[in-house]
Amino acid sequence: MTIDDFDVLVATEEHTRFAQEICTEMAESAKARGTGIAKRTPEYVASKMREGKAVVAFHKDGRWAGFSYIESWGHSAYVANSGLIINPEFRKLGLAKAIKTKTFFLSLVKFPGAKLFGLTTGLPVMKINNELGYRPVIFAELTDDETFWKGCESCVNFPILQSKQHKNCLCTAMLFDPAVDSIRVPWPADLPKPENFK
Repeated sequence: MTIDDFDVLVATEEHTRFAQEICTEMAESAKARGTGIAKRTPEYVASKMREGKAVVAFHKDGRWAGFSYIESWGHSAYVANSGLIINPEFRKLGLAKAIKTKTFFLSLVKFPGAKLFGLTTGLPVMKINNELGYRPVIFAELTDDETFWKGCESCVNFPILQSKQHKNCLCTAMLFDPAVDSIRVPWPADLPKPENFK
């Protein structure tokens, strides 16, 4: 099995039937790794699919293989790619990178000029982000939107974030600012390129 056995797509209404399975795997994966994760509901995941703000992957046989979605903060000045999850059956095949890459470019299309950011405890995600063009930053460079930080309350590490006055935590903050940072991978042929990248 290789990455060529999968389709990585912008999610639509037809994919909402996988929302429960995706949320269950997110929770189980975080528990198995002993890492923090903000909890998502199937309704929330489904809403992202309906809005065209999610990426989903399927094996050629129709099995769900992976997922990620986009959230905007601070009046769309900041955008986060969140909820990256790979079906355990299909890990270590390059799917995480393929989904992260598609979500990265979808974010640039949906929110031209916005700063893309992420928080992660996972080294593989940090590596993928770096390959796309993100750089590590301090938490102060991220959104000050209180709704974003409220999402951290369901994470097992939230007491640490609180004790540090939201200045740092166990997560690494990463940022891609299209005004100053360069994309390090080719633009995908199936997504339109915004004017500010031509």
